[in-house]
Amino acid sequence: MSIKTAALALCAATILLPAIEADTFTFKADRMSGGRAAGKEITMLTGNAEVHSDSLILRADRIELQGDDNQFIDCAGNVWGMEEDKNILFQTDRLRYDRKLKIARLEGNSTLEDKENEIVAKGRFIEYDDQNEITVFQISVRLFKDDMVCRSEYAVYRRQAKLLDLTGFPVVFKKSDEFRADRIRVDLDTDDVTMEGAVSGSIKQKEKETEKGEE
Repeated sequence: MSIKTAALALCAATILLPAIEADTFTFKADRMSGGRAAGKEITMLTGNAEVHSDSLILRADRIELQGDDNQFIDCAGNVWGMEEDKNILFQTDRLRYDRKLKIARLEGNSTLEDKENEIVAKGRFIEYDDQNEITVFQISVRLFKDDMVCRSEYAVYRRQAKLLDLTGFPVVFKKSDEFRADRIRVDLDTDDVTMEGAVSGSIKQKEKETEKGEE
């Protein structure tokens, strides 16, 4: 039976494929095509494509699987993903994922949401290192947490340490306060801001409330 015929017979069904280091891997889609020739292992999924790799779920208009044991996953069109163990969501135009290194690269209009730490971050390029829990953001970076907004051209988010390092015209807004510097570090646990080089900012003092009963 040819791959095309098998794909039609298994349309929209879940298929179990070889795993990397006991990694559970399944996928489903409306259509499947490709070949498994040595050195040219490629599988193309189109139409409601979905891949489960261990705790990672990926959905897109089109997903391409490449390499031995489907090591590389290339998603395009309305890409949505979720890292179930860490409760991290992301959306992007295009995503490339290395199952062996567990590194995802998001390109285009990209958003990453860390629900556990109540953080939403956006950028034009995001590299998410799942094993080390380090995320790099580049180009038009914005990060939102409670009443704080951080902006820069480059940022590194260390999830375990809950630290955010900003460079490239960084600015941090906390309520009505504003902070600028060459480099800014934000402790996302305490919301403390540390600045280095050409520091500037503005802090709005709270107006004293008139005490009740004052004559």
